Amino acid sequence: MKNYFYSLLLVFSIISCKNDASSEASEDRFMSVQLPAKEINYNAVAVDSAAVALEEPSSNTSDDGLDKIKPQIIKNGDLRFETEDLEKTYETVQNAVKKNSGNIQNDNEGKDYQTHFRNLTIRIPSKNFDAFIKEISTGVNYFDRKEISSEDVTEEYIDVASRIKTKKALEERYLELLKKATKVSEMLEVERQLSEIREEIESKEGRLKYIKNRVSMSTITLEIYKTDAEKSGATVSFGSKIVNAIKSGFNAISTFFIWLIEIWPFIVILVAIIYFVKKRFKKKTQKDV
Repeated sequence: MKNYFYSLLLVFSIISCKNDASSEASEDRFMSVQLPAKEINYNAVAVDSAAVALEEPSSNTSDDGLDKIKPQIIKNGDLRFETEDLEKTYETVQNAVKKNSGNIQNDNEGKDYQTHFRNLTIRIPSKNFDAFIKEISTGVNYFDRKEISSEDVTEEYIDVASRIKTKKALEERYLELLKKATKVSEMLEVERQLSEIREEIESKEGRLKYIKNRVSMSTITLEIYKTDAEKSGATVSFGSKIVNAIKSGFNAISTFFIWLIEIWPFIVILVAIIYFVKKRFKKKTQKDV
């Protein structure tokens, strides 16, 4: 009975290896059962085909409906453009996001020397991707950057789904084998194999979930900015430039005096040192005379 059970376990391990080689290439590792050679009498092994079906779990997409899956396309967008009214444009974007059942994941606002900008990361249902891009592009004279990409992941989707189905079929066969185990050592060995299979299934299911999320929700990176006309000098008159220069000079003087007030203790110490050094030098000169 013991040899019979181990022979069944060995057969399932060989099936697992063969199936992995055909459906997973080099990615999945062979989960062989390490058994002492003396416990297996290959001449005495007789596998009852009525007790255990030895057909490999099928990974043929035509048998499991995977060939009927619609194309799985991941859409992404990256846009940057200038606006005359940053707040109004931002409000337009918010309304477009709500209208198309999307959400804003990141919203960063800031300023540099010449511009006031807003960077957004937006997730939009893929079915509304084109409509959203068209809506936020209305009224834009030109784009500093507009990149729209589409990635076909149908092949990877089918491959991962097929592997999950294959592993689940193998898991069911090991569960049947576990029911036939009569010794603790046999149960532990089958449970170890089941644990490894379950880990692989969960890993593949996580990958499949990630692909589905990327396909169903498109990601759009949007940067809108407004140029500060006064700082850039684009529309500032000569008179305004003179006024700004006077203001800048006054501010510079104010900053200088504030700086002097901040360091007054150091100024006092420096004056005192100069005074004592000068006085000491004067006394020494008088003695030499």
